[in-house]
Amino acid sequence: MASTSLLSPAATATTATSITHKSLHFSSNLPFPNLPFKPISTNNRISTKLHVSSPTNRPATTGSSPSKPSSKNPKEEAIFFDGGAHYGDLLANLLLGFTLLWLPLTLAAVSRAFFLRYRFTNLRVTVISGLTGEDRSDFSYKVIKDVQVVPRFIGEWGDVIITLKDGTKVDLRSVPRFREIAKYCLSMAEKPAVLKETGPKGF
Repeated sequence: MASTSLLSPAATATTATSITHKSLHFSSNLPFPNLPFKPISTNNRISTKLHVSSPTNRPATTGSSPSKPSSKNPKEEAIFFDGGAHYGDLLANLLLGFTLLWLPLTLAAVSRAFFLRYRFTNLRVTVISGLTGEDRSDFSYKVIKDVQVVPRFIGEWGDVIITLKDGTKVDLRSVPRFREIAKYCLSMAEKPAVLKETGPKGF
């Protein structure tokens, strides 16, 4: 015959309370998986990282203003005289070219009239010659040592002889306005404008 234990109502309540406490105690020790949640801070502000690149062309902070590009334009070349030999030289030599003795001088005058050109600017002296102007000589006024003039015929045209500092002599034949051009060369070369002029010569 099976025995049945009889418990009092107080003992039964105490036993139920103990069992419930133990079950709660055991359930609190159960392992939980690591959930991918981060703890939320009390400060709900969103932090943002700013990447600011410093300029490489920052002007120096020494108190001086940054240098500005110069607005001054380079010196422009202005032409003082641009032309060939004086036309009187060609006419005079053509009239005298009928004689065989004067023919070489006439051919030289024709060559000067058509294939020779002088150019005087505020920067340099240019002599252009040749059939197509392929022969060209340029020199600055800074290399000029002396300037002489030789009048031709009755002084309507003349030769300008320029001596350079290295001893080279540049002979410009039958130049119109030769005295004015010679004085201009001396002034640009910063030389005394005293021309060395010989007496008038032939053609």
